[in-house]
Amino acid sequence: MTVTITETDLIDSVADALQFISYYHPMDYIRALGEAYAAETSPAAKDAIAQILTNSRMCAEGHRPICQDTGIVTVFVKWGQNCRLDSDRSLQEVVDEGVRRAYLHPENKLRASILADPAFTRRNTKDNTPSVLHVEMVPGDKVYVDVAAKGGGSENKSKFKMMNPSDSIVDWVLEMIPQMGAGWCPPGMIGIGIGGTAEKAMLLAKESLMAPIDMGQLKARGPQSDVEALRIELMDKVNALGIGAQGLGGLSTVLDVKILDWPTHAASKPVAMIPNCAATRHAHFTLDGSGPAYLEQPNLADWPDVNWTPDKAAIRVDLDTLTPEVVATWKHGDRLLLNGKMLTGRDAAHKRIADMLAKGEELPVDFRGRVIYYVGPVDPVGEEVVGPAGPTTATRMDKFTRMMLDQGLLAMVGKAERGADATKAIAEAKSAYLMAVGGAAYLVARAIKGSKVVGFEDLGMEAIYEFEVQDFPVTVAVDSEGQNVHHLAPLVWREKIAKERLLEGA
Repeated sequence: MTVTITETDLIDSVADALQFISYYHPMDYIRALGEAYAAETSPAAKDAIAQILTNSRMCAEGHRPICQDTGIVTVFVKWGQNCRLDSDRSLQEVVDEGVRRAYLHPENKLRASILADPAFTRRNTKDNTPSVLHVEMVPGDKVYVDVAAKGGGSENKSKFKMMNPSDSIVDWVLEMIPQMGAGWCPPGMIGIGIGGTAEKAMLLAKESLMAPIDMGQLKARGPQSDVEALRIELMDKVNALGIGAQGLGGLSTVLDVKILDWPTHAASKPVAMIPNCAATRHAHFTLDGSGPAYLEQPNLADWPDVNWTPDKAAIRVDLDTLTPEVVATWKHGDRLLLNGKMLTGRDAAHKRIADMLAKGEELPVDFRGRVIYYVGPVDPVGEEVVGPAGPTTATRMDKFTRMMLDQGLLAMVGKAERGADATKAIAEAKSAYLMAVGGAAYLVARAIKGSKVVGFEDLGMEAIYEFEVQDFPVTVAVDSEGQNVHHLAPLVWREKIAKERLLEGA
């Protein structure tokens, strides 16, 4: 018997799923993160997790995006061979129509981040299409769909190696994780694909991230296969690195490690690793011809009772009267609450600034004595001043750092670590780099009380804005002496964890 799947059912189901995952974390992630929060003993990491959990509940209540980077859409379809799609359009086109409707939803418009012509003009498609679609034909009369929205910060940290058959997967993973830094917004999941060919290993790694977090249950019952034993070994050894939430040093860098494998050539051992960030977003639905699938709303009572508030010891900073002398008093690890006017700018704006300076053209904004925030916000809805506006990965702006400091910039705000050259430039200029928590975009946006475009309006979310902020929470990640918390804190926590495990084993 042939089952008919209408294009309307598939479109509506995809659109609903993408809206759903934009503001609802998977509950397995929330439970695991709540357990990590309870166990965390690093004050900085505990504060970061508290922000993520508080942000998560706020988004669930307000139906607004967990993260301003609402992702590139990846869809895995297992299509039952007894099913037919009732449409004149291709499966790609039908799925993309669902994506389009989800991202242009008037009550919760999601940020369009997809650029056509990626090597050259990089033009925004305006509706976050096309998606990345993977299709497998399977026996049966149902269609099984996994949808995911993957942020660029975590996707950019993907790793691959064509190993020799005798090479150690564990050694390679432990070598790669520190190189990934904090730009993927830990704590999250790591997906690993082993075998097949180069592209198959990457696909396995991505697909493994669709599975629920079950490391606690796995450890409780014990491994029943070599792959399960490898998952546990990697989980424990990665967390022993002490990287912690947001790279601030702590006990939980990963909440789970997922592995899928596939037979491979005798001469090969391809291995891929893809992280899933603190804004992990994926969902599953099934179509059987009876109508669209709508996901069930989770119970808000299931969220941990965690309500982040600013640290009482945090230093309030007036951005409108900020001086180099004040910046010099900040020490790495200090908590600050920013107040006043702050500029924004990210990749496209920095590139345009560089081009204008090279031509001797006057910039639209004077950066002297200012602070810049690396962000591309979601469009506001209703009474919002700005939509979710969490930080983007600061490392991408490293090559522009010295140029911007030469314009008189006093400090920068972003997420994750800075590279050696940027850290050196910050120290030489006696400026500072301040870190906001990735994965707390809606919470952070509540601290933004005013917003206006002051430069490069044509760049949309990448334009230069001026934000008026009130008690905007940040941590000093690189101080004016070049002391880098993302380098120093994990070293301290790696040693602490090693000592604790030594005592436990004694």
